[in-house]
Amino acid sequence: MHYDALKNAHGLKHDPFKALVSPRPVGWVSTLSKEGVANLAPYSFFAAVSEKPAYVMFAASGSKDTRRNAEETGEFTCSVATYALREKMNLTASRLAHNKSEYDFAGLTPAPSHFVKPPRVAESPAALECRYWTTIELPGVTPDAKPHAIVIGLVVGIHIEDSYIRDGIVVTDLMRPIARLGYRDYAWIGAENMFAMNSPPPPPEGW
Repeated sequence: MHYDALKNAHGLKHDPFKALVSPRPVGWVSTLSKEGVANLAPYSFFAAVSEKPAYVMFAASGSKDTRRNAEETGEFTCSVATYALREKMNLTASRLAHNKSEYDFAGLTPAPSHFVKPPRVAESPAALECRYWTTIELPGVTPDAKPHAIVIGLVVGIHIEDSYIRDGIVVTDLMRPIARLGYRDYAWIGAENMFAMNSPPPPPEGW
């Protein structure tokens, strides 16, 4: 099949776009409001965008506490969402009042960060501490379309539980991080579905 993506004229029961761009890491983003209320929300449009220095991004649609808090306070954290924490992660997607904390609602522990004020998720095996850099507004197809924006932050600190470091390497499969697929589907990363590939050798002369 082929369809006009701007008109979203796929004719299917559900939009297939997010099922095609997958798996996507879950950015479990924590912020503080100006009043000091800790907010925590999962974002499936999340990615690392550079290294040395490291920058990460998450994309927010509509009016979200996470975006507003990051812009107003200049800081946020991203904790790793794992298979063991999947249910609590899902609860933090609930729409709570602005003065309520998802940490309390989901029964999670806010742990102090080292370089920024927003807490990280204590139960998570790793977290990134970020300083807000910029927001990029994305134009909609129609004037009344819901606004979308990319929020980018500089990673200024990283927390990793020591038990997940072996021989100087982070053993990712022990964390069992989860990723978002399409629709209501998720996946988790384990040793049985990981493989390694070396970088390709230089191409033959003439290529």
